[in-house]
Formats: sequence, structure tokens, C-alpha cells
Amino acid sequence: MEPILLDIPNKFSTDRLHIRSPLPGDGVSVHQSIDASLEELKPWMPFAHIDQTEEDVEANIRESHVAFLKREDLRLLLFHKQTGDFIGSSGLHRIDWNVRKFEIGYWIDSRYAGQGYMSEAVQGIVDYAFSELNARRLEIRCNATNWRSRRIAEKQSFQLEAILRNDHVSIDGSKLTDTCVYALTKK
Repeated sequence: MEPILLDIPNKFSTDRLHIRSPLPGDGVSVHQSIDASLEELKPWMPFAHIDQTEEDVEANIRESHVAFLKREDLRLLLFHKQTGDFIGSSGLHRIDWNVRKFEIGYWIDSRYAGQGYMSEAVQGIVDYAFSELNARRLEIRCNATNWRSRRIAEKQSFQLEAILRNDHVSIDGSKLTDTCVYALTKK
């Protein structure tokens, strides 16, 4: 079956979060969160080094919306259930529909960091991937020195399968960095 024909939910909830696909109009909130979190995002996220306008972020959100509909990339936005505030971005990326393999990526608005929201979101996304997408393999890849991302993977029972040495050039271009590959599989 062609992935575009898959009927999958575009939203779900956890105890404290509403998680859904991006929609036109989300760019304002996402842009504000990026601006509020730039210093925390810069060591890990290439997009944090680009001077993006609100319009640039809105265009990216709309592209993500289309990619979700086409089942090419399943970006998911995280909203606080009580306040409705946008608090982070995650999703299922680098999709291989033949294997049913997905990579979970994430970043959080630094104003909400350290409160367990991203761990809760990742657990919700794991449940969603296994139950709604029939995932067989989920991966989390992160810089070996990104201890916060590594802890999230480990809290969700992902197993460290490899550390890829000299796998990427650092965000600032000054050195080679190592990448941790965590995985969770379903038989």
C-alpha cells in the first residue's frame, strides 16, 4: 500500500499534552519558542543558527503539514493540555515504510525544560508509532555529548546499539562528533 493512503490519526494526547501534526498558523508559536530557546538549541540544532523570521517558520510549518499528509515525515507539535501553549516539537522522521522504521527527533522550549514533558511526549509517540503505525523499529539518534537527549532515550527503555565515531561535523563546523544510536523494537 502506498503510504499516502494510510489513514492515521493526526493527533493524540498524553496526561499533560496534546500532540498533533502541524497546521497552518502554528508558525507564530513555534517561532516564539525558538527565539526563547536559541541558546539551548544552538549546540544541537542547525536551524537555531539560521536567522529565521516568523514567515520563514510558518513556511516550514506548512511544508511539514504537507509532508505529514504525504506520509513523508510525521512532524508532531506538543501543546500543554491546560494552557494550550506550544512547548516543543517532535515527530517521526527518516521513515522506511517497508521496514516500518522511524526516527524520533525532539526539541523543547527551554521555558518548559526539566519538567518531564519531553519524556512524556516521547512515550506517547512510541505508543502512537507501535499502535497506529505498526512500527517495528524506532530510533533516537543524538550527539554523544547531549546528555539530556540521551537520558530521554534511556528513560523510555531505548537500548544504546552503537556510538558512531566521527559521524558528523559539529554544528559550528569546528570538529567531528560522535552519534549515539538508540533503538526500541517490536517483534
